[in-house]
Amino acid sequence: MSKPRPLSPHLQIYKPQMTSVLSICHRATGVVLATGTGLVCLWLIALALGEDSFALATMIIQHPLGQFVLFGYSAVLFYHACNGIRHLAWDMGYGLEIPQVYATGRIVLAATVILTGIFWFLV
Repeated sequence: MSKPRPLSPHLQIYKPQMTSVLSICHRATGVVLATGTGLVCLWLIALALGEDSFALATMIIQHPLGQFVLFGYSAVLFYHACNGIRHLAWDMGYGLEIPQVYATGRIVLAATVILTGIFWFLV
């Protein structure tokens, strides 16, 4: 057997960077959006089934836990959309320099907070 090769560093060694955290969050928000879309479908089914089932769905949504889930879903939706626009800009060759990557990452986070706040203020 040849000499044992060194193991490459893993996630426990690396310090999380904003770019890697935003990338992981973008993937996770995609999963959350898929799950949340299933809940939206259930709400539409309750609407189609009649007044009693829709009243139950409305009661669940109006519960503080339901409101928390809706708030989280809207925040995730805005984050994923803003970061998706950022990725589209990268695909076109814009904003690929490291300072621009960090600046657009901060813009995505700020836009997420602002858009979620505006949405819940209006709703």
